[in-house]
Amino acid sequence: MNAPNASGWKPELGPAGSAQPATSSGDKGLQLEEPLIFELGTGANYGVDLDEPEAPPLAALGRFLRKDKAALPGLTEPEAVRHYTRLSRQNYAIDLGPFPLGSCTMKHNPRLNEKMARLPGFADLHPLQPQQSVRGAFEVMEQLGHWLVELTGMASVALSPKAGAHGELCGLLCIRAAHDARGENRTVILVPDSAHGTNPATAAFAGYKVEAIPGTKDGRVDLEAFKARLGVGGPETSDVAGVMITNPNTCGLFEREMKDISDAVHAAGGYVYCDGANFNAIVGKVRPGDLGVDAMHINLHKTFSTPHGGGGPGSGPVVLSQALAPFAPLPFVTRDADGSVRLVEEEQAAQDSPQAFGRMVAFHGQMGMFTRALTYILSHGADGLRQVAEDAVLNANYVLRSLEDILDAPFAASGPCMHEALFSDDNLPDGFSTLDVAKGLIDEGFHPMTVYFPLVVHGAMLVEPTETESKQGLDRLIGSLRAVAERALAGDESLKSAPHYAPRRRLDETQAARKPVLTWQGHVQPPATPIPSEIGGS
Repeated sequence: MNAPNASGWKPELGPAGSAQPATSSGDKGLQLEEPLIFELGTGANYGVDLDEPEAPPLAALGRFLRKDKAALPGLTEPEAVRHYTRLSRQNYAIDLGPFPLGSCTMKHNPRLNEKMARLPGFADLHPLQPQQSVRGAFEVMEQLGHWLVELTGMASVALSPKAGAHGELCGLLCIRAAHDARGENRTVILVPDSAHGTNPATAAFAGYKVEAIPGTKDGRVDLEAFKARLGVGGPETSDVAGVMITNPNTCGLFEREMKDISDAVHAAGGYVYCDGANFNAIVGKVRPGDLGVDAMHINLHKTFSTPHGGGGPGSGPVVLSQALAPFAPLPFVTRDADGSVRLVEEEQAAQDSPQAFGRMVAFHGQMGMFTRALTYILSHGADGLRQVAEDAVLNANYVLRSLEDILDAPFAASGPCMHEALFSDDNLPDGFSTLDVAKGLIDEGFHPMTVYFPLVVHGAMLVEPTETESKQGLDRLIGSLRAVAERALAGDESLKSAPHYAPRRRLDETQAARKPVLTWQGHVQPPATPIPSEIGGS
């Protein structure tokens, strides 16, 4: 019987029809079950003894004075440690296995980089330190900027943007400032269907009207449709400020006509923004500046190693062409004629950077990401960085060709992919979908691939193996994907209720997104010892 334990928590049974017996604890060997911290805490236990605080002046708190006791769980120190350690065991991580998320490069981060980021003088910097006390940090930033410019074939770099979308905004503000300097009021940004979803969102946020450019049947920009839109009005009267294009694009394909696209935009008086989130696929092989790109952000946390996910940490430096370099934001580091490096800040803008559009952040920041990225670049060298791109592309094509016979691969016929292999659910039987394949992969012990993106492909499954996965590791992933696809093709109904072996079963994801329960609705037993009324709780 699936009975509740002493705390009132009710463990889950194994999957219907399974030979697995249920356990009274809910644990299955070392796969540990864990209630919410509020279900564990009685409110009567404490990990430390604290002196009773002095009562604050009640008048000073005014309407903020607590009326009720705080509904906080009470745990001893061992209970708190065990709770969070058990939860940590339910996390999937790159140190457990491959993270095949497409359009979000998740690869092994060398521990050397972590060691460098933790060196005294980098790990303990404070943003308000005097400049003379952070010269080493300036040197790291200047060297990193130098190599980013070298690798991309651009003229300058803005290091201050904090992540990809922040970098996109920086690039668009540079484009706006350049048009303003010419006295032009251009209102439209063109965005191909194959671009990242943040591109049109950022353009709209920056105040531009977004117009989509369709793709061809092979998943690339329709150059003729693109040129036709640019041709409206000519360069003197064009309303197009620029294009935001992702290359390699979200279909995992290189835009082979990128130079023609850039030339057409420039002829119309606009600028080219390239989303550099997929730079990992071309680093050391292709310089975007040679393709006519005017601005591109680089996700340091993807291409150059910082553990990321869940919204951070990140860093999105923007490299700029000669045309946009004068409009880069403050602050920035620069090397003077005597070889010293200094930070150019807002009050110096009139003499050092009179056309800068302003500043995007209060502090330059992101020192950990800068240190890791420079360490990654220097430890790989030119030949190593080329191999990063070559191995990433090789691994993706290995996945693509190993599964194209069992999963629909919409663009496989158009030639090799870049760093991502794209599949769809078009060949699955009625009633089975991409979601079933992704949930089945969880039972196999893998984090699912990106699903339902890009939107131009029905039931998309986007796999990015990265260059850090071995053939043996990829074979395990490919074997599991094949096994799950075979279950779907055979009509295995149990796949529709997967995952069966995860700590939690399949959610109603629509309701979870629309009506999330974000606060504890239960009851926490009040502390055994009443809290003094002077500091009461709420």
